[in-house]
Amino acid sequence: MKISLLMTLLISLVFSGSAVALDGQQLLKQIDRNLNPESYESYRKLINIEPDGSRKEFTLYTIKKGVDKVASLFLAPASDKGRTTLRLGENMWLLIPNVGKPVRITSLQSVVGGVFNNADILQLDYDAEYTVQKVEEKGTDYLLHLKAKNRSVAYDRLRIWADKGKKLPVKIECLTEAGMLIKTIYFKDVKDFGGFSRPATIETDSPLYKGYKSVMLFAKLKKRSFKDEVFTLNGMATIDSLR
Repeated sequence: MKISLLMTLLISLVFSGSAVALDGQQLLKQIDRNLNPESYESYRKLINIEPDGSRKEFTLYTIKKGVDKVASLFLAPASDKGRTTLRLGENMWLLIPNVGKPVRITSLQSVVGGVFNNADILQLDYDAEYTVQKVEEKGTDYLLHLKAKNRSVAYDRLRIWADKGKKLPVKIECLTEAGMLIKTIYFKDVKDFGGFSRPATIETDSPLYKGYKSVMLFAKLKKRSFKDEVFTLNGMATIDSLR
């Protein structure tokens, strides 16, 4: 009888642990969907601020389809107008008008300089790149501990603080495998984008670039469907026609 009771308790603990892990991944998927529709278009401004207060601004038109297809078109400044970037899963390219074929870029590089890298600018769903290892409750927030699914991901680990009610990120810490903080991303100013609400302002700073800050401001974001051929190397030159 005692052995049977012990086995029941052990089985209960095993299934309860699986449920917790599954709930964590489901929570991350919900955060992804609340942050962005699965397929959408957006207009946003990226601002890089240097320690002396000087600023450089970029305006981008961005489209996304599914979990692994993202492309952006530079609208401003004039020196960057017409440049396009494409991300297909782990692979990224940059096309400069009248220069030739698209060139490969990496997730840790930045086509705009500043603290945001290419992985931040061409962000995929977090669920596509990370596994939830643990979820904690911290007052009004959930704290999700994430581990990259493979080494091609820009950050080996993430710590996501998400509002319990809105299921939206409040703060994300990006870390190396050894636990060193690379940057912190802050999500602010939740606004209605026509049917769903999400942060309109994203800011980031880094202990590696003291005094520097980058800001991302969303002006428009709405659901939209696209054909797969848009997200190809040949399709990069046609993104402007979608606006």
